[in-house]
Amino acid sequence: MPSLAPRSRHRVTGSERVGPYTLLRLERGGVDPGIPGQFFMLEAPGRLLPRPFSLCLAPPGELAFLVDPVGPGTVALCALREGDEIAVLGPLGHGYRLDAERPLLVGGGIGIAPLPYLAETLGGSPPVVLGFRSDFHAVAATLLPNAQVCVEPVYVTELIDPTADVLACGPEPMLEAVRTLCPDAQLAWEAPMACGYGACYGCAVEIDGELKRLCVEGPVLRAAA
Repeated sequence: MPSLAPRSRHRVTGSERVGPYTLLRLERGGVDPGIPGQFFMLEAPGRLLPRPFSLCLAPPGELAFLVDPVGPGTVALCALREGDEIAVLGPLGHGYRLDAERPLLVGGGIGIAPLPYLAETLGGSPPVVLGFRSDFHAVAATLLPNAQVCVEPVYVTELIDPTADVLACGPEPMLEAVRTLCPDAQLAWEAPMACGYGACYGCAVEIDGELKRLCVEGPVLRAAA
């Protein structure tokens, strides 16, 4: 088992609505923001288990996470206000390789979360394509102002250049479609996590008949695993 830094407590510096999502900003303290695509375990107030989140933005002195309020834990995180404190563990897992020659960032729904930090880390303005289920959800595209955006019934896979070096994050059906188009893509998979470091096997997903613990083998994996 890897050696882990202890959990640290961080003060909320603010939160803002981005369509149906909440951008939760925390004081960074001495935490390393890590590699885009890695994740952090955030304490969910009033809940037993923390929740995993990719880092969305890393402005000076802050860590910002995009939260979709879909259950009691994420609703509690969205209810945090400036001055509240929560425990944070991370960065954890494996992020994106950053040596792509022709990067194309692909996101679907809340899967756009790691892409603003990824775009910033890659430098310049890499092309980005985003897909959403509704215009309300597509408000989140403001986090990537130069992105090409589509809304169902148009799917984001229709916007992908298959010759590009694709770095993607989104729901499983989208990732499976990207795998078919781009066998060399880097895909950030999503799954519930309880510990974040491989002890509980709660995040194991079956990919090509093989179980992968996303918290230690991912969450970013090559499409052709």
